[in-house]
Amino acid sequence: MQLILYSKPSCHLCEGLLEKLQQVKAIAFELEVRDITTRPEWFEAYQYEVPVLCQNLSGVEKPLPRPSPRASVQQLEQLLQKYLSPES
Repeated sequence: MQLILYSKPSCHLCEGLLEKLQQVKAIAFELEVRDITTRPEWFEAYQYEVPVLCQNLSGVEKPLPRPSPRASVQQLEQLLQKYLSPES
């Protein structure tokens, strides 16, 4: 499974979510971090929204609900399990 994290430099919310995603052990996924300042279309789409976490489904991106910045790694794992399960 592949996840995409849209972020930008010096974004504390982005850095916090990335750090927590790197600590997730209960779910196997590949994480691609995309800096929205490197592509105009990403910047236009996400400049006021970062961090944005998406699931890559065969080239189609499905945005996931934004976790609270105060969510623990365990709560983030639960959110990912809920939204990445085949039934969702």
